[in-house]
Amino acid sequence: MSSDTKDPVLVVLQLSGGNDALNTVIPYNDPLYYDNRPNVRIPEEQVLPINDELGLHPTMGPVKALYDEGKVAIIQGIGYPNPSRSHFRSMDIWHTCEPDKVGDEGWLGRALRDIDPNKENVLTGVNFGRGLPRALVAPGVPVASVGNLETYGVLTGIEAEDQRMKALETFSNVYSPMIGQGPVLDYFAQTGLDALKGADILSTAPAKYSSTVEYGNDTVAQYMRNIVQTHLADFGTRVFYTTAPYNSFDTHAGELANHTRLWTETSNAIGAFYEDLKEHNATEEVVLLVFTEFGRRVHDNGSGTDHGAGGHAFVIGDKVKGGLYAEYPSLQQDQLVEGDLKFNNDFRGLYTTLLEKWLHLDAKPIVNGEFEQFDFI
Repeated sequence: MSSDTKDPVLVVLQLSGGNDALNTVIPYNDPLYYDNRPNVRIPEEQVLPINDELGLHPTMGPVKALYDEGKVAIIQGIGYPNPSRSHFRSMDIWHTCEPDKVGDEGWLGRALRDIDPNKENVLTGVNFGRGLPRALVAPGVPVASVGNLETYGVLTGIEAEDQRMKALETFSNVYSPMIGQGPVLDYFAQTGLDALKGADILSTAPAKYSSTVEYGNDTVAQYMRNIVQTHLADFGTRVFYTTAPYNSFDTHAGELANHTRLWTETSNAIGAFYEDLKEHNATEEVVLLVFTEFGRRVHDNGSGTDHGAGGHAFVIGDKVKGGLYAEYPSLQQDQLVEGDLKFNNDFRGLYTTLLEKWLHLDAKPIVNGEFEQFDFI
């Protein structure tokens, strides 16, 4: 089957902890950048320029190469009204599209329910990493979540069915005193069984995979490799999700070294991911979203940067119209919000674009409203 006949696939890479927008897409010709970053800044000569005003962090060579090919859309100044500087609350808002209350459904969980309303495929949505991101959670929606494909099931001699039954028995013992018997427990048991079944199927993907592309040994690289392995196995997965190591982008101290390491790993992983898809003629059906819960304060704290507001997101793929979207938030003091970059684009507009123009879904009930779309697809 040629790639242009395949269903569109969305891959989400979450940069957990709050990536520093100013040191990622750098306004290297703005004196206010250097005024506000006396200690935690990138020298102009090290920046990878994308135009006369902005450039990327020096470790982002693979992303810059894709940008030069017109395959990277940079969404500037993205956020939401009345921003929260709490990791948990801000990420919850991004995950549920509920800025005014605590949401109970994830936006991608709703999307998966629309994509596969009869739950015909337990692998329509797949997460690689610990736990299950709130974005993927919705009642009745099975999502498989695996830590690492290569090691899944390797360290135990128990048969797969025994593993499933033991896991479900443990789950029932923990939850049944709280939720009782009947439909609720049945729902949790079935969802758990679906997830375990999906994980068992996923474990067969590495044996079907062959590639000359070399990935790094870091967690992000391995998860991105796992995503390619699963996609190429043709399990019918439409949404993949993974997260950079938990809160790793929370660079309050030692940012220059930590941010350099993080973007070296992340950019190399993105580059290898794209090269792997390209080697297998699978780039046209995949779009990658890279986001973080908030940016960081404009002024550094001497060693790092503290929690901020407006940030940037990246959308990458063959079907993406690359370039800069929206305006870079002003660094003028009277344009900041309590010392933070002011958001000028609601993230739900980004989601709406991906849902409607890429996944061909009705975005309004998924993002809880109507928001202006971009034209990067």
